[in-house]
Amino acid sequence: MIRVAVKHAVLFLCTGNSARSILAEALLNCMGAGAFTAYSAGSHPRGEVHPEALATLQQFGVPTEGLRSKSWDEFSAPGASPIDFVITVCDNAAREACPAWPGHPRTAHWGLDDPAALTGPPEAVANAFRNTYLLLQRRIQTVLMMPVAMAGVEGFHRHLQALGQGVYRTLGM
Repeated sequence: MIRVAVKHAVLFLCTGNSARSILAEALLNCMGAGAFTAYSAGSHPRGEVHPEALATLQQFGVPTEGLRSKSWDEFSAPGASPIDFVITVCDNAAREACPAWPGHPRTAHWGLDDPAALTGPPEAVANAFRNTYLLLQRRIQTVLMMPVAMAGVEGFHRHLQALGQGVYRTLGM
């Protein structure tokens, strides 16, 4: 008998959906191919992906095709595909009243500073995006080290929450 692995859907949320959630979506789709399908959205999307987010992903060899800034309404509309996990990556989105998601996903919060909000010399902005990318990369690597199948959905959910609650601070996450 052949066992087919379950592919879990993860939605990363922030307010503008132009930087942090886009980076997370691209990273998880690249690193977790086969185990996860990642999406991103915003409560008030900017309508375009920040150019430095795309430049950062390209710098690290992460595919950017198909990335776009979109509303969370796409994922809560009737007929939308079920989401297994919703991860907010900004404090504003975490405080907002989220729509009712199909599939009743488990939620976690990974608060990150917004590199798109930084103004200053281009090298400082680029550095902020790289730092955000590297932090998300470490968190996602940690996520991928604990397969859902081993921990069960609830154990995996606790793992996602712990990443945002400072449990892994000694690892810089």
